[in-house]
Amino acid sequence: MSFVLAIDQGTTSSRAIVFRSDISIAAVAQQEFPQHFPASGWVEHEPEDIWTSTVMTCRDALEKAGLSANDIAAIGITNQRETTVVWDRATGQAVHRAIVWQDRRTADICAKLKAEGHEPDVSARTGLIIDPYFSGTKVAWILDHVPGARERAERGELMFGTVDCYLLWRLTGGKVHATDATNASRTLLFNIHTGQWDETLLKLLRVPRSMLPEVKDSSADFGTTTPGLFGGPIKVAGIAGDQQAATIGQACFTPGMMKSTYGTGCFALLNTGATPVKSNNKLLTTIAYQLNGQRTYALEGSIFVAGSAVQWLRDGLGIIKHAAETGPLADKSDSMQSVYLVPAFVGLGAPYWNPRVRGALFGLTRNTGPAELAHATLESVCYQTYDLWAAMRADWPDASAATIVLRVDGGMTASDWTMQRLADLLDAPVDRPMIQETTALGAAYLAGLHAGVYPEPEKFADNWRLEHRFRPAMSAATRQRKLAGWARAVKGVLASDEGE
Repeated sequence: MSFVLAIDQGTTSSRAIVFRSDISIAAVAQQEFPQHFPASGWVEHEPEDIWTSTVMTCRDALEKAGLSANDIAAIGITNQRETTVVWDRATGQAVHRAIVWQDRRTADICAKLKAEGHEPDVSARTGLIIDPYFSGTKVAWILDHVPGARERAERGELMFGTVDCYLLWRLTGGKVHATDATNASRTLLFNIHTGQWDETLLKLLRVPRSMLPEVKDSSADFGTTTPGLFGGPIKVAGIAGDQQAATIGQACFTPGMMKSTYGTGCFALLNTGATPVKSNNKLLTTIAYQLNGQRTYALEGSIFVAGSAVQWLRDGLGIIKHAAETGPLADKSDSMQSVYLVPAFVGLGAPYWNPRVRGALFGLTRNTGPAELAHATLESVCYQTYDLWAAMRADWPDASAATIVLRVDGGMTASDWTMQRLADLLDAPVDRPMIQETTALGAAYLAGLHAGVYPEPEKFADNWRLEHRFRPAMSAATRQRKLAGWARAVKGVLASDEGE
């Protein structure tokens, strides 16, 4: 049994990847599922769509690889984080659609908690800020808005889980209600210093303790799948939230190593080792992974819109048919124009954390066309990464530009234009790995580590291979001019918030 099956359950699709013992890929299967937008700023998924697409892709990947359940040493799960599911303990039926991490419906709840002065204590316990992004207020919203849900939860009839937890419960036939420390650390309910659910936070958000899963190491025994799913039982032995899994897949095991993943959003994590670093720049302190009971921490910056801005060009404006067209189109843009897109479609994430503002374009002229919009869209991702980079360096002085190389992954990294512009604006090298499926690889590694297929982290890190290093080539004067223009654009968007 020298194969590991990784489930990568993302925001817009579910994927399954079979990895060999040498971490090469044997098969991949992917399936998109519907997105639901019932109101402005609301984003939902049907839990059954998440489940069925996950099972189908696992079966497809096994079939493509010509393997059976007996060939798989273990399953690793990685997932869209913060997305919240509440379901009936007896029937397994969700009481409401899953509320997705992008959803902003609890902005008023968060504003009230902040106004009451709770944020310093919440941040001290969780490493997070009070924001609709995280799971805790989503759970509270479901309990308050689904008729009878709060009473049922108080009676112990309802269960809460992030997507990994919900999938694990279904995979094991309802036998295991568990998650790992990385996913728990994103709920606003978990104390990242004690490694336990926090009673003070549970009372604050009015979430019954009985709803919560057991919290385990990221590489652990998470039970066994029911035999009927894949033609035989398979151990589940690894779980991590998608950004932490990508950090592991990028072999960022040493303090000071940093990765940035470009998917629907963009997420940068900086390994800070065994010590949680408190941010003074609105970054998050989070658990990077937990192995053998030992927590490793990271500073994280979250950008809500990255690849989804390219989707907007394709689906919203119709100026491209395929994402791959964006870079060549941007390359044709008028160099005399300075168009800035601040893609605050669902508010701004780190380091601004304003859920109320919306996106804007600056610097439009009569000659602005598709090429300039493509240019501004790709650059917006680079500018937002720069904001995170600058905040991390300020929070952790060890993270000087001279010592950091950024490791990147995710769909947008296929664009050489974007990665070169990223290196230019950061004035630092950007490394793209040979294996782009770093999120799934991280999940596979955690499962394979527990199952004995993969070696300890130090040896695994030796397997990391560079595909291309992008080196900065922009003049200092051009860089400063462009960054100053971006700063003015963000200031303009923030000024549009009237606090409604």
